[in-house]
Amino acid sequence: MGFAALQRFVRRDAAGERCDLCGVGLAGQHDHLFEVANRKLVCACQACAILFSGGVGQRYKRVPRRVRALSGFCMEDPQWESLRIPINMAFIFRGTTSGSMIAIYPSPAGPTESLLPDEIWGEIVMANPVLASMETDVEALLVNRLGPIHGFSEQQYFLLPIDECFKLVGLVRANWQGFSGGEKMWQTLRDQFADLQARAVLAK
Repeated sequence: MGFAALQRFVRRDAAGERCDLCGVGLAGQHDHLFEVANRKLVCACQACAILFSGGVGQRYKRVPRRVRALSGFCMEDPQWESLRIPINMAFIFRGTTSGSMIAIYPSPAGPTESLLPDEIWGEIVMANPVLASMETDVEALLVNRLGPIHGFSEQQYFLLPIDECFKLVGLVRANWQGFSGGEKMWQTLRDQFADLQARAVLAK
């Protein structure tokens, strides 16, 4: 997904946006669909989104809206380090087209992608069975291990809609300044994670 597309998911004010399928005007809060073949997010009105709810083998999948916080999540430091993700924030999802677990992490240049070893992911799922409920393509595990140096008192783990994950990537890209990101970018991230925590329900 290019930066121009990511910017659409950073803006809170969606005035003027239209459904990518039928062209009807959209409210500020609206549905998204995931185009499986191209791994592309598109905006959708409720009527069009309903058409792709629960479908198997369809061109689009409806992106869920639920945000679930994972309390007591178990990920050991060696497991995280074995994923070879250079920063301490990423989201992980299973892609239909690749059949593999994919990790995407933000950078000043936009999203960067890495494939996860199946054996490591299997260990993480075994320790956290709730991950078995994660929907392919449209839902992801979000990992925040940024730590106190960036203003986070504890590690955070969420099961999130994929559009929320790409929104985080877009926020980093849009607000990054200098070598280390700048205080504005880090404050934006802190605000966004606080918002996610406020909206989240505890995963069961």
